[in-house]
Amino acid sequence: MLSARAKALRPSLTLAIAAKAKQLKAEGRDICSLSAGEPDFETPAFIRAAAAAALEAGHTRYGPAAGEPALRQAIAAKLSGENLVPTKVDQVLVTNGGKQALYNLFQVLLEPGDSLLLPAPYWLSYPDMARLAGASVTTIPCGADQGFHLDAAALEAAITPASKLLVLNSPGNPTGAVLSRQELENIAAVLRRHPQLAVVCDEIYEYLVAPGHQHHSLAALAPDLADRIFIVGGCAKGWAMTGWRIGWLAGNSAVVAAAIALQSQSTSNVCSFAQYGALAAVQGPRDCVREMAARFDLRREQLCQGLLKLPGVSLQPPEGAFYAFPDLSAYGLDSMTLCNRLLDQVGLAVVPGVAFGEDRCIRLSCAAATEAIDDGLERLRGFLASL
Repeated sequence: MLSARAKALRPSLTLAIAAKAKQLKAEGRDICSLSAGEPDFETPAFIRAAAAAALEAGHTRYGPAAGEPALRQAIAAKLSGENLVPTKVDQVLVTNGGKQALYNLFQVLLEPGDSLLLPAPYWLSYPDMARLAGASVTTIPCGADQGFHLDAAALEAAITPASKLLVLNSPGNPTGAVLSRQELENIAAVLRRHPQLAVVCDEIYEYLVAPGHQHHSLAALAPDLADRIFIVGGCAKGWAMTGWRIGWLAGNSAVVAAAIALQSQSTSNVCSFAQYGALAAVQGPRDCVREMAARFDLRREQLCQGLLKLPGVSLQPPEGAFYAFPDLSAYGLDSMTLCNRLLDQVGLAVVPGVAFGEDRCIRLSCAAATEAIDDGLERLRGFLASL
């Protein structure tokens, strides 16, 4: 009875592993989870207070499908002033997390016969979203030997007449790669030669950049391409607001209008009072964001130094986000087998790299307390020593 697209759907492996780890822990197992892409910090108090005040003020009813006007305006101002991407309010859609922003965009841009260009490794939901829109997926290998960075020449070689949309995720999940200004300018030069190709910049980790690196928005570096560059962002990672489900899509107003129409026929508006918490976040000072980012820097370094001490482990140090993506292929196990055995034998939950298009690696998150990171590294060390 299921449709062909439903039969082709694969549940999110990261969510499945996190759920299994929680279930085992609830059953009394000693579990250390370094699987979730979720900050362990509390949402800052001033944001929670703003949402509570909105709730008490009666902001509990249906709102505009595109989002509360004040929040849309604040996001437009943030993109214009902070990201240096001139943005008007009609170019912004507030969504149920960054994931819905991507889903809506894929649905209104892609159709059968189109191809999504996807640098690999990649966040695991991109290919399934594209296939749900009827498009095919063309991966562009970006290995550890090139720092997991997209090479402009490789991009150009992958483009065909069917290529419709390119995904850029910087800082990236699962690799932590951060595209430099020069790399983005090189990519922009390729885009100028292929006017049929649009690009979506997933900037959800924009505030989480390791020392010595800097986040750049492609649309700021290539304003002549602004009509075919889309930005996806949100409050989840930078403000520790994963459960609030506040994201945004920004770009060409006609495309955004189509995404708004789609949202009006699917989920309607994002939770009204939660949007007022997001408004406080976007308009507020960035002190809390910088403090959390600084702590992630320390944890990222802790995780990487621990991994580099393990025999047979190869690691391209991440430049942002809160993950490490080491290569453990020297042990002769595929990533799914390795991760299942880690969870079953030593109670360590991590994510197999096959979910991200790279079976030689596994993803570990440092969005956890320093004690949990040390515990996870010790469990991994013991397991590898037993092989």
